[in-house]
Amino acid sequence: MQTIWLSGAEWLAVLRIGLGLWWLESWRHKDRKGWFERGTGIAWAADVAGKHRWGVVRSGFRRVVEPRPKVMAYIVVYAELALGLGLVTGFLTPVALVAGLLLNLLYLTLMIHDWAEQGQNAMMALISLVALFAMAWQTWSLDAAFGLFP
Repeated sequence: MQTIWLSGAEWLAVLRIGLGLWWLESWRHKDRKGWFERGTGIAWAADVAGKHRWGVVRSGFRRVVEPRPKVMAYIVVYAELALGLGLVTGFLTPVALVAGLLLNLLYLTLMIHDWAEQGQNAMMALISLVALFAMAWQTWSLDAAFGLFP
């Protein structure tokens, strides 16, 4: 593989780190007080899920998320932080990539009608998939430093 300036593995590390920074930005700009104290994030998602054209999304949300809104708010917010930190540092990278891919697919499915969000979630899912199959933890990562996931 020929590349300019960096090696292929280094460019994949740049892609992985960029995805991690995207997750960290998602975490940073969240109104955590609103999410945790007023339940704004889960309330918004409940409204979206309640109007969803797919019954499985409506019923799944009612069964899994609505009974525990505070717990789910913490899970969503801190999952984004954990994904960002894991990808930027390259720690447990394959786990972070799979978890991020699944979270983006959940977001994509929930917000199927919101075209503004679709591009972001589709691109983040694609980057996760490419980074996972290209093993983007081989360079500039704690995984490589510790000899994890050879």
